Amino acid sequence: AMLNAETVRYSEKARHEPGYCAFYEECGRNPTVSGSLLPPIIPCLNYSHARALKGEHYQQLKKVCPMLDRGEGSTTACCSIKQLKSLEMSLMLSKAVLMRCPSCADNFAHLHCINTCSPNQTTTINVTRTMNITTLGIVKEAVVGYQAYLSTSFADKSFESCKNVRIPATGGYAIATMCGRYGSALCTAQRWYDFQGDSSNGLAPLDIDFRLIPEGVTEGIPDGVVPYAGRALGCNEMTPTGAEVCSCQDCQASCPVVPSPPPPAEPFTIGGVDGYLVLCVIFLCVLILAFLLIEPWEVTCTDKNSLATQEILGFVFQAWGTLIASHPLKVLLASAVVIAVFATGLMHIELTTDPVQLWSAPNSRARMEKDFHDKHFDPFFRTNQLILTAPGRPGHVYDSLLFGKQNFSGIIAKDLILELLELQKKIQNIEFWSNDLNRTASLKDVCFAPLNPSNSSLTDCAVNSLPQYFQNSVDNLNAKVNMTELGVTKEVDWRDHFIYCVNSPLSFKDITDLQLSCMADYGAPVFPFLAVGGYENEGYTTAEALILTFSLNNYPRDNVKFKVALEWEQRFLDIVQEYQKSPGNPFTFAYMAERSLEDEINRTTAEDIPIFMISYAVIFVYIAVALGEYTSFSRILVDSKFLVGLGGILVVGCSVLASMGFYAWIGIPSSLIILQVVPFLVLAVGADNIFIFVLEYQRDARRPGEKREEQIGRVLGNVAPSMLLCSLSESVCFFLGALSTMPAVKSFALYAALAVLMDFVLQMTAFVAVLSLDARRQDGNRCELACCVTVKTTAPSKPSEGFLLPVMRKYYAPVLLHPVTRVIVMVVFIFMFISSIYLMFYVTVGLDQELAMPQGSYMLEYFKYLYAYFEVGVPTYFVTTKGFNFTSVTGMNATCSSVGCDPFSLTQKIQYATEYPDLSYMAIPANSWLDDFIDWLNPGSKCCRLYSVGPNKGKFCPATAFLCGQKCMKTPTNGVLRPDMEQFNLFLPDFLGNRPDLQCPKGGLGAYDKAVITDESGEIIATRFMAYHTALTTSKEFTAALKIARELAHNITLSMRAIPGTSQDFEVFPYTVTYVFYEQYLTIVSEGLFNISLCLLPTFVVCCLLLGMDLRSGALNLLTIIMITVDTVGVMTLWGIDYNAVALINLVTAVGISVEFVSHMTRSFAMSIQPTHVERAKEATATMGSAVFAGVAMTNLPGIVVLAFAKAQLIQIFFFRLNLVITLLGMAHGLIFLPVLLSYFGPGVNKAVLLRLQQAKAQELELSSNAKNIYDNIGYENQENSPNPDTTPPLPRTNPAPLRTSKRLQ
Repeated sequence: AMLNAETVRYSEKARHEPGYCAFYEECGRNPTVSGSLLPPIIPCLNYSHARALKGEHYQQLKKVCPMLDRGEGSTTACCSIKQLKSLEMSLMLSKAVLMRCPSCADNFAHLHCINTCSPNQTTTINVTRTMNITTLGIVKEAVVGYQAYLSTSFADKSFESCKNVRIPATGGYAIATMCGRYGSALCTAQRWYDFQGDSSNGLAPLDIDFRLIPEGVTEGIPDGVVPYAGRALGCNEMTPTGAEVCSCQDCQASCPVVPSPPPPAEPFTIGGVDGYLVLCVIFLCVLILAFLLIEPWEVTCTDKNSLATQEILGFVFQAWGTLIASHPLKVLLASAVVIAVFATGLMHIELTTDPVQLWSAPNSRARMEKDFHDKHFDPFFRTNQLILTAPGRPGHVYDSLLFGKQNFSGIIAKDLILELLELQKKIQNIEFWSNDLNRTASLKDVCFAPLNPSNSSLTDCAVNSLPQYFQNSVDNLNAKVNMTELGVTKEVDWRDHFIYCVNSPLSFKDITDLQLSCMADYGAPVFPFLAVGGYENEGYTTAEALILTFSLNNYPRDNVKFKVALEWEQRFLDIVQEYQKSPGNPFTFAYMAERSLEDEINRTTAEDIPIFMISYAVIFVYIAVALGEYTSFSRILVDSKFLVGLGGILVVGCSVLASMGFYAWIGIPSSLIILQVVPFLVLAVGADNIFIFVLEYQRDARRPGEKREEQIGRVLGNVAPSMLLCSLSESVCFFLGALSTMPAVKSFALYAALAVLMDFVLQMTAFVAVLSLDARRQDGNRCELACCVTVKTTAPSKPSEGFLLPVMRKYYAPVLLHPVTRVIVMVVFIFMFISSIYLMFYVTVGLDQELAMPQGSYMLEYFKYLYAYFEVGVPTYFVTTKGFNFTSVTGMNATCSSVGCDPFSLTQKIQYATEYPDLSYMAIPANSWLDDFIDWLNPGSKCCRLYSVGPNKGKFCPATAFLCGQKCMKTPTNGVLRPDMEQFNLFLPDFLGNRPDLQCPKGGLGAYDKAVITDESGEIIATRFMAYHTALTTSKEFTAALKIARELAHNITLSMRAIPGTSQDFEVFPYTVTYVFYEQYLTIVSEGLFNISLCLLPTFVVCCLLLGMDLRSGALNLLTIIMITVDTVGVMTLWGIDYNAVALINLVTAVGISVEFVSHMTRSFAMSIQPTHVERAKEATATMGSAVFAGVAMTNLPGIVVLAFAKAQLIQIFFFRLNLVITLLGMAHGLIFLPVLLSYFGPGVNKAVLLRLQQAKAQELELSSNAKNIYDNIGYENQENSPNPDTTPPLPRTNPAPLRTSKRLQ
């Protein structure tokens, strides 16, 4: 057609009266419209009477515009058959997204049927613009613009029926694609109609100026024109043809009354005050009153059992120590061989670094759900992302011809978008040689290409960014054109296109004269929240950040392409990091690759290994120095214990190696946390035992005629039961801790248990041998490190007590056990305990992911940007398992959310949840392959057709093909289309493989091709429906979102199981990539209580057994350890240390270390024979307290302080802070609280021990009148010696009171 003339004149025959047409028949293409997505065929100006319809003409009208049907012979209209067919084709495009709500589709067709075919056409429209066009040599006057007058009642009701219709694939509203620049949020009836009448939208063939006229208004209306006021259907009304009402998801008026979810539980209060605080205050008062008012009581234990136990253990260990000390070299050699055998297992060690395997048990629900999802649907794609800002860059105001004045932030600028595009292309063009593929690899080898997964090119890769609105074309970004709108001519450019696309991302053509598509170059829409961030209320032009995302396929770790993806991500990081350092970079940005989290954790672990080495070195230096006696300057090298300290360190190291080697042999993997914590724990335990043993040996004097080896054996017999008590308690504690379901906790407990056990065994063998060799050296006055050099200065005859013992005996113990001090200590520690119980209820549960990163990591900046600028949360899938019949009508209705579906179907329940995002954490409803499949089958669209001729006759024919005259299904009379089982199974593969396009936007390729999994028989065995969470930032929110999603899925499962034929093991479960990490926080409180309780149990049982059924000592021992653990959790609350699996490991460790602080002291008190509780407490505090302080507290503290310099926040918080708290609280309870507690409630003097000592004293007086008193007090050790004259214990300096039965003996 060729433009010959243009006119704005009206025909002299024009009349606005009933029965007349304004135009009729098609004249040809509109010459003023270019780039249209459909042929812009316009009608001929023709003022004439409406035509009576009959035959084919009538049938076509009845099919397309049934609301105009008045019966054959009585129906008149103003449209030809050609016009009806063009109208039908045009309506098909709209019906593809609207027909899920029949009344909306009917109202939409109603409007355009009135405009095109109404027999009273001239009464509702006014032609405003015509044009002469020539077609086939014939000049015709064609209509290129007219006014359509509608009553507001009809227009508003039509709009209301359509505004909530959903697009299942995106979860958005269909109206967003039909309202141009306004999107769904700002769309109104007038704006909706304006877009339909805009010929620049690529769909309208001519301009229609819709005039919405309120009732009773006549001003400005041409004479004879009456605004059309036909009856529009409500979305909750059936159509005249019998179609059902719209579903709840598309029509709020159709929704049943759904009760609001209950609000979050109110805080526990009593009388308006914090209930936990009130209860704790009451408990505190009760405990203090009980302490002040109740007299200590006497519980008679079986003294003989206690004595027998101590004698048996003392005899065994004495004999063992003597034997080992007599053959030190043989023992060291044998120990080395055993350790070497165990350590060879390290060749097979498997180090777990995958966070999923580390923190989620294989049989946990989240892990099994993840495995099910990944098995059927492939793992969630790998994300590589940049978030870019331009702080300080000024924005500008753009006066748009189409959109008015718009504020643009500094980041939304063409030069920055071009810069981003250049960076994007540089990343897209990454190439490298892959040894795994044996060829050059690039992005297309590993990228997520939803619309062409089998043979991807670079343009098929899913890359989301703002330049994608311009198809990554510099020419499109630079495009400008002058455009006239309402008589105003202005230049339109990239900004107009951007404004349009962020509000209508599904558009194939904008409404500007640029005529550009909004779709990405890979064929899918780019939703604005994936392109820009940091905006409010959909003000996308004011966004503060640009987002660039590359999505890769997430291959299994054993797939060859997994390594290729890792290599591509490393090249991605290299480019981004290089770009960040470049001086010309205009952006401030954060970035991450899928591999970044694991990389940074591994990197910081490697970097912090020197910190741990320094920590161990500091501990070693302290042990080596502190173990020395230093009687004179000339004997420093003789009396030092450098080699003994080194031997003790080696014993710890060998026990850890043996433990790791053994578990490597049997296939239990290790982890970095084991490498960091277990040596520290074993060192704390081992150092304490070393100090107790060595200090006891130094304070002991060799008896007349006693050999060095016998003395070592005797000393070992004195202290080994106490060492056994602690080591056995800790080892059993950790073995029971291995019952944990968390892999990291379980493996830690197993490694720690065996390491502690091996440490004790090596102390009883190798370390005894080392001490024996060192004693030989010292007895020979030979220097350490230079054994050939001897010193003439002899050793003093009196054993050295060191520095701590006299200080604690003379000053510390008397002050601590003063009557006033004792009361203060009890009150203070009771107050601390009750306060910590209160604080326990407010400890934060979780681990924010940024804490796993080291200080200075680029990932910390990324998390900061993510929380600040990202506007949506993670996608979550509602996955169905095998056992549900989706092919049945009831099965479809129980799943879908369109017309005819159950108002409480799977997708509808998710929709209800999104209406309460603050409670459900659900933001966007689930997409639904079933809804789109049903819409795709609907004969009202062009999607599902069959070839009518040719070799493919009867097979599926895509919408873009020709010769497809047969519909897949017939139009249902009630508007509720449901395929039967045969049709369902026949057409489902075609739907899943159909690429969506303008002619058929409902194609399932890309959106759903991986969402439906069938077995060989065609039965659906797994499906998924994708929704979106709200933006989640903290562990608490992630955990709550998981909990609510599971509750919702369980509710859906129960309702779907009620459908006849559904398997009772059918299940719907939610899945997203984060659930596997946050599931532990649903049960970690109960899990922690269980594990810690299991650890506490053996401390009580072993203590009772090794003290000869001394229940009171065991109970006090247990009480103190509980108080240390509870106080630790209380301090965690105050110091901001979250409770999580890492903290739980440290709390389990705390129980083990607490045993060291407590059990030695308890046993020392129980075995003392001083006459009163206070005296026995003083003795235990001085003798054993000094060893505990030197061996546990002062061993741990220097090493812990060094950890404060680690880069990893996890180490700083959960190793430095928490271990410092554990050590300080353990020291406070073990050296302050426990002696006072024992002075009040400890067991009475062991009369059997006292009797035995008196007997021993008598024997010694008979056998040796020259015996010397060696100890200031005899302590508990001497009761373990046999009555043999050579091993009879020395006499105490203070005569014990005669054996009395009086209660006041204590």
